[in-house]
Amino acid sequence: MTTIEGSENMSVKIEHGEDILTAYLSGEIDHHSAKAMREEIDMAAGQAKPKSLILDFSAVGFMDSSGIGLVMGRYKFMRDIGGTVTVQNPSVPIKKVMRLAGLDRIAKFKELQIK
Repeated sequence: MTTIEGSENMSVKIEHGEDILTAYLSGEIDHHSAKAMREEIDMAAGQAKPKSLILDFSAVGFMDSSGIGLVMGRYKFMRDIGGTVTVQNPSVPIKKVMRLAGLDRIAKFKELQIK
């Protein structure tokens, strides 16, 4: 697993399994943090060439329009290599913003049952 700590406000941890790359995002996603997250995810996905990229938002407390751009850019990246994107565990407010932006038309949404 790779971890990038951009600041005390954000981080991304990446796990690679068979044909699946999962990026666990945490903290705040804004124009300051999104660039480092994008670069780390793109580098890992470029090396692994997964069939599926999962962006886990369960630990994201705040997201501005940079988060929309992060998802859209990863969608284009994965589309170009023949893969898909899944947004996993977004909070209710973040999910609402994503749906208003139309991300549910380009990415799958998945919520895990946490016990």
